[in-house]
Amino acid sequence: MEKREGFSSKFGILAAAIGSAVGLGNIWRFPYVTGKYGGGAFLIIYLGIVAIIGLPLMLSEFVIGREAKLDAIGSFKKLDSKRPFYISGVLGVLSAFFILSYYGVVAGWTLEYVFSSITNKFAGQNSEEIANMFGTFIQHPYRPIIWQIIFMGVTGLVVSTGIEKGIEKVSKIMVPLLLVLIIVLDIRAISLPNSMEGLKFLFKPDFSIIDRRVVLAALGHAFYSLSLGMGIMITYGSYIGDKENLGKTALQISIADTLIALLAGVAIFPAVFAYGLDPAEGPGLVFTTLPNVFNQMPGGYFFSIMFFSLLALAALTSTISLLEVVVAFLVDSLKMERKKASILSFTSITIIGFFASLANGPLSGKVFFGKNFFDFLDTTTANYFLTTAALISVIFIGWFMNKDRVKAQLTSEGSFNVMYEKAFYTIIRYIAPIGILLVFLYQIGVFGEKL
Repeated sequence: MEKREGFSSKFGILAAAIGSAVGLGNIWRFPYVTGKYGGGAFLIIYLGIVAIIGLPLMLSEFVIGREAKLDAIGSFKKLDSKRPFYISGVLGVLSAFFILSYYGVVAGWTLEYVFSSITNKFAGQNSEEIANMFGTFIQHPYRPIIWQIIFMGVTGLVVSTGIEKGIEKVSKIMVPLLLVLIIVLDIRAISLPNSMEGLKFLFKPDFSIIDRRVVLAALGHAFYSLSLGMGIMITYGSYIGDKENLGKTALQISIADTLIALLAGVAIFPAVFAYGLDPAEGPGLVFTTLPNVFNQMPGGYFFSIMFFSLLALAALTSTISLLEVVVAFLVDSLKMERKKASILSFTSITIIGFFASLANGPLSGKVFFGKNFFDFLDTTTANYFLTTAALISVIFIGWFMNKDRVKAQLTSEGSFNVMYEKAFYTIIRYIAPIGILLVFLYQIGVFGEKL
């Protein structure tokens, strides 16, 4: 039997998994969600949820993956062939497939903005003109698709090369580079006049604004940010060596993911406040508000290039992990050769992505359940697939997976002592399922406003 691929070093594991967790969610979504829900108060609740629920969820997915040493679907089938827990894996693989189809479109937008920054297209444009530029671009019939194909091509090339020579090698370069870029942007942001107001907004909580919306939004974003329910951490867990400490690895990834989200906030909010803009701008904060900030900032040309390069790097670290979930399924469960699996996955996902891109323009009138195709894919995966997959996973590991095998994975077959086993089971059995159900109900609108 051919030896299964795996990560070759501890740093490789961390770089790949951190790269997966760190994506547009940290640098694009985290700042605008934090801005929308009041800054510091949201941040404290978010950090608490990551520690209490997010970390054990990630650890449980690692346990499943490393115990089975298979893809997301194959893992559940191997660990429990009598019950249909593999549905969690099916939803995870489908989520990765459909999320990547529209995520690749947004990732392509980052390349357009890198190019626009290099060619200085934003110079002399006011805020309304910059917003119009963005709208005109995403509605264009083929320009976003060209960038999408380029981005997905790079993603497919990395994944086709394998775990050690592809994903691990590239992640070891990209994650440190991403960190360097964001720190440089932070230094520039806090040197701006009135930047302290942005830091106060981010780090000084106003607890009077906390309500169920803030708590549920923090819960939902923690779930989104850590790449849970997508099959990614199960797949990456299957490549982790038997002697690695899974609890420590999950903790380090959670800390790194949260730290980079915070650093993104430090790069963005001081600049937004320095130029009197609205921190609750929403999804357009990055693509319409920040180019206006860079226009007004001394040295803004160079920092604009750096920021959108950072955004593209973050997107690439996530697209690689999403594609690997699909490729791993084809390799492990369908016994397909990796390069063929990569080509098939890249091609089919990119084609679906064409329709997601066109949904912002020529196909905007075509609706599915009241939404264009782009929003339909986003809503279906986020609101239904991810939460259902995660709920099935925690029920499986909390109530059905062999406890001795769970302990063996937590301790790396007795190599480490763990003091948190009882707390882990309490969270996975009781607290996590309630949290996931709350996210599900909130996202489908049961509590009023959706995320």
